[in-house]
Amino acid sequence: MAVNAANVPAEIREFLTVPTPDSWVREAASRIPELLLDHANCELKAASTALGFLYRYPERSPLAQRMSRLAREELRHFEQVRALMAEYDVPFERLTASRYAGGLRDAVRPDEPEKLLDMLLVGALIEARSCERFARVAPALPAKLRDFYLGLLASEARHFRHYLAFARSECGATEADIEERLAELKAIEASLVTEPDPEFRFHSGAPVADRAADAAANSP
Repeated sequence: MAVNAANVPAEIREFLTVPTPDSWVREAASRIPELLLDHANCELKAASTALGFLYRYPERSPLAQRMSRLAREELRHFEQVRALMAEYDVPFERLTASRYAGGLRDAVRPDEPEKLLDMLLVGALIEARSCERFARVAPALPAKLRDFYLGLLASEARHFRHYLAFARSECGATEADIEERLAELKAIEASLVTEPDPEFRFHSGAPVADRAADAAANSP
């Protein structure tokens, strides 16, 4: 199956250090029920993350107002994915945090204002990767899912821009400090999405089975 990256917005391609492995796209296209289930969980967690900003930093009016709107939008996406799950007869269940989410969360520094900066930069990375993966996997999916995922690109790119803008406006960090920290977080994120991953999730790394098959095919 050929993997088409043409739908990935240019700003997202330029921001991310590495593209999603083709092997993940092939795996996702063959595991639609699991893809939808984890996607629904991701939307629910994204809404919870936005509300977390609202509860932690209510005095930051622009941030609080934006996160309130973002939480409502993420919940709308959750409802849309749940409707698709019903069509595919996929029951909902809560999933534990993926290696990707856990790895990025562990990188967040504990003290302010570094904590807020890291959380916003991690938010930007997650939204950018989500946008890229929607664009990468959409052409490999049935028409209804393809159109749904392509329809999410604009909102994911907008969320990415909001998180990045708040990192610059809310933390008192210089542009040089932001870029230095962003480079560190990008390196962690790149490893999480490219290294072999035994668990399939929306943000998982390269499938272990695919890597094993590749190694066997290339062995003498």
